[in-house]
Amino acid sequence: MARVDFYRLTRDPAERVLPAIAGRILDSGERLLVVAGPAMQRQAIDEALWTLQPASFLPHAMAETADAALEPILIAGALVPPAANGAHHVALADGEWREEALTFDRVFFLFDNSRIDDARATWRKLGAAEGVERHFWKQDDRGRWSEGP
Repeated sequence: MARVDFYRLTRDPAERVLPAIAGRILDSGERLLVVAGPAMQRQAIDEALWTLQPASFLPHAMAETADAALEPILIAGALVPPAANGAHHVALADGEWREEALTFDRVFFLFDNSRIDDARATWRKLGAAEGVERHFWKQDDRGRWSEGP
């Protein structure tokens, strides 16, 4: 069964949210694939994983590097399973749903208000799909996340 966590980004962009998600995944001994189509967004995510949490660097690389299999976090422009690093978790950082994400155990689907209609359609579609568990997360004014309808 795949778990899909919908993260509605109302305060912070994906590059500010992903380091916290990635840190929790690494702490649990798992690996992560981050997918973002726009090159500028991939660069911003790369920089955030280096600098956003000064006390703890999050080891990562771009998916097309020669040592991609060794990296616990990979950043890619396209989703082509399986992940080169063996990740069972994928973050769709650009707000674009990709059906291939359901081959992973857990999907973090991050979207902002510009993609809200697409996210709602994906929510409904996945609700009718067998073997998919959905969760919705919303951010408050202080940046804290809570599960909601």
